[in-house]
Amino acid sequence: MPASSESLEMYLEDIYVLSQELDVVRPVDLAKKMGFSKPTISEWMGKLRDQGYVEPDNGTGLHLTPKGEAIAISVYERHVLLCNLFCAMGVSPETAEEDACRVEHYISAETFECMKSFYATLNK
Repeated sequence: MPASSESLEMYLEDIYVLSQELDVVRPVDLAKKMGFSKPTISEWMGKLRDQGYVEPDNGTGLHLTPKGEAIAISVYERHVLLCNLFCAMGVSPETAEEDACRVEHYISAETFECMKSFYATLNK
C-alpha cells in the first residue's frame, strides 16, 4: 500500500531536517520530533523502506536514499521559502511556520517557482 503523498513528504522532510542536526537519525528521534508513537514510526519506516525512500543506517539509524533525499530537499525548500515569504508579509513566525507546513504539500510547481522569483526580487 503506497504512502499518502503528504504523509510521505512529512516523514522524509523530518528525517532530512534531523539529519542536518544529528550524526545519526534514530526512529526515537523521529518519533519525538513528529509527536508520534514508536510503533507508528516503525510502521512508516517499513513503508518508506519498501518504497525505496529510506534505508537502515548501521542498524540503529535511518538514512534517506537519493530518491528520498530529493523529495525531502524539495519539500524543505518549499517550507523555508513559504515561511520566509509569510514572515516578510507580516505573518507571525509561529503562524508562518504552521501555514508553511500545510501549504508546502499542495502548492503547484508553477506557483512555487513564481513565488521564488517574487521573493528573490524582495531581497535585492
